[in-house]
Amino acid sequence: MSVCSPVRLAVIGAGTITQSVHLPAVQRLGALFELAVVCDLSPSRAAQVAAGAGAGVRATHDYGTILADPDIDAVLLATPGTHAQAARAALEAGKHVLAEKPLCLTTAEAAELGALAESAGLVLQVGYMKMYDPLTEVAAAELAELDTPRTVRVTVLHPADEPQVEHLRMARPADDADLSVVEEALAYEAERTVDALGEVPAALAAYYRDVLNGSVIHELSLLRALGLTLPTSFDSAELWPWPVQGEPPCLLATGDLGDGAKLVINWNWLPDHPEYGEEIAVLARDGRLRLDMAAPYLVDVRSTLRVERAQDGVRHDSTVKHGYDTGFVRQLEQFAASVRDGAPVRSGAAGAAEDIRCLQALVAALAAREGVQVGGEAAGEENGK
Repeated sequence: MSVCSPVRLAVIGAGTITQSVHLPAVQRLGALFELAVVCDLSPSRAAQVAAGAGAGVRATHDYGTILADPDIDAVLLATPGTHAQAARAALEAGKHVLAEKPLCLTTAEAAELGALAESAGLVLQVGYMKMYDPLTEVAAAELAELDTPRTVRVTVLHPADEPQVEHLRMARPADDADLSVVEEALAYEAERTVDALGEVPAALAAYYRDVLNGSVIHELSLLRALGLTLPTSFDSAELWPWPVQGEPPCLLATGDLGDGAKLVINWNWLPDHPEYGEEIAVLARDGRLRLDMAAPYLVDVRSTLRVERAQDGVRHDSTVKHGYDTGFVRQLEQFAASVRDGAPVRSGAAGAAEDIRCLQALVAALAAREGVQVGGEAAGEENGK
């Protein structure tokens, strides 16, 4: 494709994340993208969302027709769960890929997909939008100026999804979806979870798939974007209430970040909390930093960054300097730059593999607390392999 041509894009999955942020972001960047197709397992929802996305946008429920279409340059994968199978099929079909997290559940898949993209000369970008937030780069530079961080604390307040999206008038799936595709995807995820962890209790396997790879993985990608190295093991990890009683348990884990710094991750399921909250706090010898990330499902809400240093006693507020474009918009801009101009990919398969290794180490610590032995890739990481 010409570097001046818009990227001809197909969006796969017409659910909450697509309707709330991806399609508005694509429309905002109309000079960079030409939205060609919306694909969803529910033909009626695909048609409704495509009709609202602009003239000439087609609808389909058949992913295969998109892969076979020579007029499609790239796919944005926004379906639930792991995206390894869909990403592999797209790369093999010669399409560039922007995949929502998680890209995959095993480091082996990450290595395979990264090698496939490289050999084909294609872009494979993971949708870690927090890495692209305009304040993340600012926070990384400020963090580099602090002397000897001691504690890095990540706190997530996760409400139920419904209150977060009730302001949106979204198209809902009808009963015309092919559920056999969903069943096949769930079976694939279950198999890959065994590859990752071995035969662990079902509740812990589900926590790895749904909470750790569905939410906590965002925090790990953000820590990497801030210039921090992820723990290879955890000193402690706890879930409560446990065992699971119909809702995901909260998480508290501590690990070593190196250079005398400790990481504290506190993920909280608070279904009745009024809104999503996510804070990264760094406590250093000579100051502190607090980064509050913008809530998801919103296009125009800014993150906030506050830094205090001992030498001047002044709090620096960087929020107002960086406009209203969220990480969702910035990551699409980066994707277009990589596809059109060959710009480096910041959030590729190698980074996803680092996150997966860290999550597997976290599961190993959780399993040890319950007297359970992990297997699969997690056992290799636990043994330093």
